[in-house]
Amino acid sequence: MTDSRPYMELTEHNVLHTYNRFPVVFEKGRGVYLVDVQGKEYLDFGAGIAVAALGYGNQAYEEALQEQIRKLIHTSNLFYNIPMAEAAAKLVEKSGLDKVFFTNSGTEAVEGALKAARRYAYGKDGRTDHEIIAMRHSFHGRSFGSLSVTGNAQYQEPFKPLVGGVRFADFNDLDSVNAQISDRTCAIILETVQGEGGIYPAERGFLEGIRELCDKRDILLILDEIQCGMGRTGSYFAYQQYGVWPDIMTCAKALGCGIPVGAFVLNEKVAKSSLVPGDHGTTYGGNPLACAAVSKVFDLYEELGILNHVQQMASYLEQKLDLLVEKYDFLSERRGMGLMQGLVVKERPVGELIGRALENGLVVMSAGGNVLRFVPPLIIEKEDIDEMIRRLERSF
Repeated sequence: MTDSRPYMELTEHNVLHTYNRFPVVFEKGRGVYLVDVQGKEYLDFGAGIAVAALGYGNQAYEEALQEQIRKLIHTSNLFYNIPMAEAAAKLVEKSGLDKVFFTNSGTEAVEGALKAARRYAYGKDGRTDHEIIAMRHSFHGRSFGSLSVTGNAQYQEPFKPLVGGVRFADFNDLDSVNAQISDRTCAIILETVQGEGGIYPAERGFLEGIRELCDKRDILLILDEIQCGMGRTGSYFAYQQYGVWPDIMTCAKALGCGIPVGAFVLNEKVAKSSLVPGDHGTTYGGNPLACAAVSKVFDLYEELGILNHVQQMASYLEQKLDLLVEKYDFLSERRGMGLMQGLVVKERPVGELIGRALENGLVVMSAGGNVLRFVPPLIIEKEDIDEMIRRLERSF
């Protein structure tokens, strides 16, 4: 048995303290379980914050990465490479959009989407005073651009002044959005399902109304699907269930299932009238190794029938979580879409419940300060959900 303390002490000594980590050192994973350095198994309903959609140890995925490592890891964007071509074609097909720019993270995908929107508007009228409408309680990342459209004062305050020209409206309130629109508005950005803000899906009428507003005034709709995309809600992207297509979409997390990669995807209208050579770039974006991961993820989703499986498991998970709400007075409601679910907790600290769950070999997360978040690998089975409920109730 390995002592975890030296690794935690070494980390605290050398790594900048920007996370209050739980006292667990994970060493490996198998299926939907993580294993710490002491050999204890944890049922994982966090999936590395909705990243490990295929779980741990998928042989076909690992072999695809090993094969690419032996061939070529990096070339830069000055040249073409095979995995980028293949991954982009699959992402275009599954998203229903037209052009891809690969990034290294979700935050960078948002940065690129914001730049594309401003560049599109600049190309129309040559003005540099365009505004973007974002949602309160949203989360889009930690860099200056993405933080500027993140509707949470707690995250923003220490880093002001941020990027200007951002107005905030209320999520699922069309009148609130409409009140913020001006002749300078060039884009509206929102998460199709708010994640960090507390697991709030967009209401159908709200999303349809936003699309209609954008169409009338040639405003671009940017949908952030970094957490809710890549099959988590039962379709490749959550907006597909609403029948509302964005002008620009951002994705990351499960796009690479553990390899750091993101992307923003544009429709033809924006792609042909926004970013041109010299406007945007990245050394690692479109990296052969990252794109080999993306390409294989799409293949495995099809081979394993992931979308249908998510739909089946989501229904079962919702039933089980609803029963918990009926049983425990400190749980007020369940909300979410697909395998992106939350339980609203009252009168008890969520962090304490997460700590107790870890003691009972269960990984769950928080969202919005008072929500227990469930974003497991998309390969979970009913018996995994049953076991999660048993461990969670022991934690309660």
